[in-house]
Amino acid sequence: MLRVHFTAEDLFHVTFADGPLPMVELAMAMVAWQRTDEAAVFGPWRGRVGRELPGRVRPLLDLLRPDGDNPPFVEPYAATLEEGLAAVREAAPGLTGGQLARAAARAPGPDSWLRALWRRDPAAWDQLEAALTAAHASVVAPHWARIRQSFQADVAWRTRLLAAHGIRTCLASTHPAAAWSGTVLEIDRPPHYEVRLGGRGLLLMPSPFWTGRPLVAEHPEGPYVLLYPAMTPLPLVGPGPAAGALDALLGRTRAAVLQQLVQRRTTSELARDLDISLPSVSEHTRTLRAAGLITTERDGRAVLHAVTGLGADLLRSGA
Repeated sequence: MLRVHFTAEDLFHVTFADGPLPMVELAMAMVAWQRTDEAAVFGPWRGRVGRELPGRVRPLLDLLRPDGDNPPFVEPYAATLEEGLAAVREAAPGLTGGQLARAAARAPGPDSWLRALWRRDPAAWDQLEAALTAAHASVVAPHWARIRQSFQADVAWRTRLLAAHGIRTCLASTHPAAAWSGTVLEIDRPPHYEVRLGGRGLLLMPSPFWTGRPLVAEHPEGPYVLLYPAMTPLPLVGPGPAAGALDALLGRTRAAVLQQLVQRRTTSELARDLDISLPSVSEHTRTLRAAGLITTERDGRAVLHAVTGLGADLLRSGA
């Protein structure tokens, strides 16, 4: 379980990041490629990445693992790729033996390259920089406009949610298993991780690549960072301008699901009427339910979904 302890001061200092960060999204993209969840949404994307990713990117798999709990030095909070690569290089003297042991234990293969990194071997660091540059060029740079669109739509939605329903509802909407216990935000998913913000506040950063429970990281020069799945994952963001604000926020298919649920419908009815698979319907309804836009209840063997008041407000306003 993730438990994030807030003080009263922390609750007044919850803000959104200004925009997506290239090195963070690069790390999340590499993580998303290795994961197996949300296959209905990410499956085709993972297949394309597997075919197109250059071989020189492979060393990153020793550092960027599917759980997303990666060494902070390889995903710095830098505004540009160039600044990020410089920050990665500058981190070399500060790497510790404990960090090496943890990275080596998580790596899928031999740890010889990792040990060379920690010894500050120039060839190993050149290889790391080449891998990061190639990965960015393959999975981030061509899709940066779509990454920004997903980020901005999520921030716009949660800003509205914050204004209408408060910070507790806004933060609880970041994951289906999120709930409050007093001033502690709890997300009932492993592994156990406890964070006490201690007055430093929290910076919210949606990612169109991340699919797991929210991750908490310590920002070296500011508040803690909560990285969570954006409302619209990258595979659902269209290549051009969205047809409407609702499509921009949710993606065309997810917006269509919400529109269908003005009347109660079963999972099977949604799949039939929208011509999508049952697993895809389940993934879309789970996200909409976590955001407080729909409710789901079981009636015998059928699972019924319906729009909430908040979802109806969103439909009326077009987001």
